[in-house]
Amino acid sequence: MRFSKWHALGNSYLLVERSDLDAPVEPDRVRYACDAHRGVGSDGLLEVVAVDGADTEIVVWNPDGSQAEVSGNGARIAALWLARRSGVAFVRLRVGGRRLPARVRGDEVEIDLGAVEVGAPEPLEVDGERLEFTPVSVGNPHAVIRREATRDDLLRLGPLVERHERFPQRTNVQLVHVAGANDLDVLVWERGAGETQASGSSAVAAAVAGITHGWCDGPVRVHLPGGTLTVELREGRAVLTGPATEICRGELLES
Repeated sequence: MRFSKWHALGNSYLLVERSDLDAPVEPDRVRYACDAHRGVGSDGLLEVVAVDGADTEIVVWNPDGSQAEVSGNGARIAALWLARRSGVAFVRLRVGGRRLPARVRGDEVEIDLGAVEVGAPEPLEVDGERLEFTPVSVGNPHAVIRREATRDDLLRLGPLVERHERFPQRTNVQLVHVAGANDLDVLVWERGAGETQASGSSAVAAAVAGITHGWCDGPVRVHLPGGTLTVELREGRAVLTGPATEICRGELLES
């Protein structure tokens, strides 16, 4: 399996082209490739299904072998890869039924993730504690929880909220601290991946929930352990901006 490895603020992905593969991408192959001890190690895998000039379709795989409907950081990585390949600054992606236009400037990628759905706050009983969360859909599900949280809180609450019966398809989890009028500090537990240094769709979910509920104003700087992403609402559509970096290229010898 030939691959390139990328990261977006420490959120790493392997990128492979379906046309290069001698066998289909399947859950077992994804788990093997993403395993840090037996494979390459990654927070997920981006499968490029087809390329037509400045247009591409990708499938996003979580490291546990499940598929994600969308990934903000994964889409930005794929956009940068496609821009370099096609030699143009404006590219278009198809991910999980969404069409995502993107603009690339150097290593900085601005991508339109489309409309975001924000629900009313709901109570949630977890580990003997009563929480309040805001359900958000960025094409994938999120539970945004406002609280001054530590990493220990994330490691304790993240997996419990992810698999709570309220979320039959599981959910991504954000613990959000309001740090200023345009600033949020966010810790992320990703569905199918666990704790991550950064998450683009989580940044969007937290920012749009914050704007909707009056916690902050846009544009929002979302500060994650791996760095800062910027989220803006433009005519009801969420635009995510931040860097992406290619780490290496190689071939995984599969057993």
